[in-house]
Amino acid sequence: MLLLKNEGLELDIIEYLKYPLDEKSLLSLSKMLSLRPKKFVRTTESVFKKLSLRENLENDEVLFKAMAEYPKLIQRPIVVIGNKAILGRPPEKVLELLM
Repeated sequence: MLLLKNEGLELDIIEYLKYPLDEKSLLSLSKMLSLRPKKFVRTTESVFKKLSLRENLENDEVLFKAMAEYPKLIQRPIVVIGNKAILGRPPEKVLELLM
């Protein structure tokens, strides 16, 4: 997030591994990202496999519930500015929020 600080922007960092998001917050985040949860769930996490989530990739409700319970499933970082959000990989992608 050094890129944004270099642009003179103040950041609020939400550490959702420490302070998990609830399902309602994840739905809101999904709307800001303009992505369904299947696009920002970490499919390589062991818990993804353990919960057999691959067969539920089209079920947003199941994914939101799993992501709320197991925040490691959420792609990171996610940067939010105003009512827009973007996945911060690669880091330069975040600059799209400034345009």
